[in-house]
Amino acid sequence: MSDEEQKALYIVRRLVDSGFRAVFAGGCVRDRILGVEPRDYDIATDARPNVVQKMFERTVAVGAKFGVIGVVLDDLKPIEVATFRADAEYTDGRRPSSVRFGAIEEDAIRRDFTIGGMFYDPIAGRLIDLVGGMRDLRAGIIRAIGNPYDRFDEDHLRILRAARFAARLNFTIDPATWAAMKRAATTIIGIAAERIGEEIVMMMTEGAAARAMDLMMDSGLMQLILPEVVLMRGCAQPENFHPEGDVYTHTRIGVAMLASGCSETVAFGILLHDIAKPQSRAIAGDKVTFYGHTEDGAVVAANIMARLKRSRAVQERVAYLVKNHLKLCMAPRMRPATLKRMLAEDGFDELMEVAFMDAMASSSYLGYWHFCRHAMTTMTPAEIRPPRLIGGEDLKQLGFTPGPRFKEILKDVEDHQLDGALETREAALEYVRIHYGATAA
Repeated sequence: MSDEEQKALYIVRRLVDSGFRAVFAGGCVRDRILGVEPRDYDIATDARPNVVQKMFERTVAVGAKFGVIGVVLDDLKPIEVATFRADAEYTDGRRPSSVRFGAIEEDAIRRDFTIGGMFYDPIAGRLIDLVGGMRDLRAGIIRAIGNPYDRFDEDHLRILRAARFAARLNFTIDPATWAAMKRAATTIIGIAAERIGEEIVMMMTEGAAARAMDLMMDSGLMQLILPEVVLMRGCAQPENFHPEGDVYTHTRIGVAMLASGCSETVAFGILLHDIAKPQSRAIAGDKVTFYGHTEDGAVVAANIMARLKRSRAVQERVAYLVKNHLKLCMAPRMRPATLKRMLAEDGFDELMEVAFMDAMASSSYLGYWHFCRHAMTTMTPAEIRPPRLIGGEDLKQLGFTPGPRFKEILKDVEDHQLDGALETREAALEYVRIHYGATAA
């Protein structure tokens, strides 16, 4: 039993011992049945929020007016304890205008999908399934509870969640639920970008990103959330370099290689690595070119990540991966200094991941990738990024005035150091005297 489950069980026992009903609820029940370790444990109870707050020493009012209290048992994240409730009308496509505390039966039917609408009594060891969740779990079906049009109208984000669950679990979507998803797709634009971004990140990093792409494309969600990706469909590429097909097909093959638990930067790095090819495509005679698609793509990718409200660090890393995803191809022809500088770049490990997937999704040629891997494994950190032989103070003593030329001289010296031509401080100083003179003041 995991620490998280032990803590959740402790809370349930405290509530039950005090005369209340308490059960595990939602996704943790589904995951336990599937044999997957739940990420979180949610508890549902007939105890009112103020009672829960009094029973436990440390609590957080996560959503007190909706009956949700976070119980903190250590310095880690709180476990949410929610009072059984029935929801009033949803007026903003996100949350109910009010709630009424009620019975477990009412709490079950207000939830989104049947496979997440079950409860489990850990004291009695009994599954409580009031919505047919076990039936759909066995059949591999994502089905909205009750009227699917109502469920998606209540919370528009459920449209994305349905696609994410279907992808991650490799389930099919119930036809009525699918029809309602497609009809409600346009309402997703009313959802806060942060919430959309979080869902898309989970889709891309849970190990079934290619299936998620298909579901988003077929439902109309992609056209609304990532229209730049849609433009890759039908963007033809030269068959000698891309026998797999157009830019979208190539990208989808790469995305299909993403492992569960991959970083979001790698995931979006491969998804967006050719995002500017449609706008960069040109034909000169019988030759198709995509000049500038890496530089333009970095800008587009950064804008997309900003639109999804991802952090500045994520925006910059994804832009770096997109801009440099072809850089490794030149590695065997690079001078040693250039190669070492590339190997020392922040994010180069992730660039290797993106480059591998990019190559495997087209020609499968990995010669340059293995060249870089060999360089990474045979060179020491000191060889790749050695301490500088000289600095600005040394140039001042030689009579140089601080200014733009400082950077030029120091880079030239570092290039020769990385190439192996300069190994000592004395040799570096002599190089500067000979090539730049000592009268540059």
